[in-house]
Amino acid sequence: MNFIILKTEAELKAWLKKQTTPIHFVPTMGGLHEGHTELIKTAKCCDSKNKPSVLVSIFINPLQFGENEDFEQYPRDFNHDSQVALDAGANAVWVPTADQIYPGGSEKNFQIQAPYYLTSKLCGSSRKGHFDGVATVILRLLTLVKPQLLILGEKDWQQLIIIRQLITDLNLPTKIKSVGTVRENDGLPFSSRNRYLSVSERLKAKSLPTILFKTALKFKEGEKINLQKIATYLRNNDLKVDYLKHVDPYCLNEVDNEKEFSLLACAVHCGKTRLIDHTFLMSRKPIIAIDGPAGAGKSTVTRAFAEKLGLLYLDTGAMYRAVTWLFQKENINLNNQKEIESMLNLLDLDLKLNSSGKQKVIVNQTDVTDAIRSPEVTSQVSIVSANSLVRENLTAHQKLLGKAGGLVAEGRDIGTAVFPDAELKVFLTASPQERAKRRSIDLKSKGFNVPDLKDLECQIKERDQLDMNRKISPLLKAKDSIELITDGMNIEEVVATLIDMFYLKIPKEIWPNK
Repeated sequence: MNFIILKTEAELKAWLKKQTTPIHFVPTMGGLHEGHTELIKTAKCCDSKNKPSVLVSIFINPLQFGENEDFEQYPRDFNHDSQVALDAGANAVWVPTADQIYPGGSEKNFQIQAPYYLTSKLCGSSRKGHFDGVATVILRLLTLVKPQLLILGEKDWQQLIIIRQLITDLNLPTKIKSVGTVRENDGLPFSSRNRYLSVSERLKAKSLPTILFKTALKFKEGEKINLQKIATYLRNNDLKVDYLKHVDPYCLNEVDNEKEFSLLACAVHCGKTRLIDHTFLMSRKPIIAIDGPAGAGKSTVTRAFAEKLGLLYLDTGAMYRAVTWLFQKENINLNNQKEIESMLNLLDLDLKLNSSGKQKVIVNQTDVTDAIRSPEVTSQVSIVSANSLVRENLTAHQKLLGKAGGLVAEGRDIGTAVFPDAELKVFLTASPQERAKRRSIDLKSKGFNVPDLKDLECQIKERDQLDMNRKISPLLKAKDSIELITDGMNIEEVVATLIDMFYLKIPKEIWPNK
């Protein structure tokens, strides 16, 4: 691999012009360590098909340092940093000067003001202007490099969410991929400032990750967060607390112990060294709810998405189809609630995975996996699923399955009725024309008669109207759901988009599977 060091803007532009593959960018302030190594390796391997070119920048940004902070003492070892970048797989290292980034001096250049609601808390409360400096330099670097992908660490969580909003608000054509916090053997997150610690200070410093990990474990077991108790523990280990907060991970507002997913963040001074660390608190594993109309491809992509992330797949649509199949088999009168209730009391419904990882649907010891996809079942499933007794029975079953989390559930009211507290809600849809084409292909592959596309399209529109206007659990898009229109997308593209959505909501530290 050719490795090059770029020192001027002209050299950078010449190198960028020669690249024929996507540019993946890792901005750093030098002092490279194993945390940076993981960022570079991720940048290299996250698109192996296109073999991206990885660029690492080393620039100690003066705008990120306040008065009496360690700008002059900040680690500077260019030869070491270049070797680390090379060993990790970088194609080039760019080392711009301050004048290249801020021509004529920073005071003569536009500077970004990051949103106050994010910068006034945690680190921003005592480091005024710090995140404005971060936003300013990132915007300048992205303008010069124009990368397809920006790789950032979750160790600096507040910085990460600010940069995410910067890219979203300015509609920049760069995507972000985050990497979970990388830690040393004693639990401390890798940081350039760790080298400032003496041997005795290092022993004291490791009490910070120790108490955070212990607290997260106890929280999962049901114990409430006691900030005063944690602060006392830190002070007893000679750590001066700058801040210790229990907050929402995305708006950073303080929260109580009832929140399913939160962030415990802390900054301390150990001797003259300022250290930051955090842990995410979850009382259960994450839940992803995928809603949407019939024929939008929910089952196919949800199954593939769950497999990619190592999550359980809960096909609620198959459950309603299974009940519909049973009612048809037993000639249940859909207007007779007593008949319906009696049949539900005898229902034995199970979802299993076969040896190849495909889902099997078992009703009263009978495998109905293929039978529930018949046109006869499809024609009545909306009517059956609108029945209050059926929904009550299956919703209770689904909630029980989701109690521990760690699953992806799809259906037509998953995000509104079954899992309203899901960490990620997606409303997966497609145009009636697109869904008719997919339905035609699906029916043909299963050996069923295939109606005319126009007839299928009319059926789909009619079913949408039934689902949206039924009195019991109508098809609705949850207020906090993200709409994903899949026209023109293949399964792999939809799954990749869902994974990106997932990691915008769930940090890699919590679910690093893929």
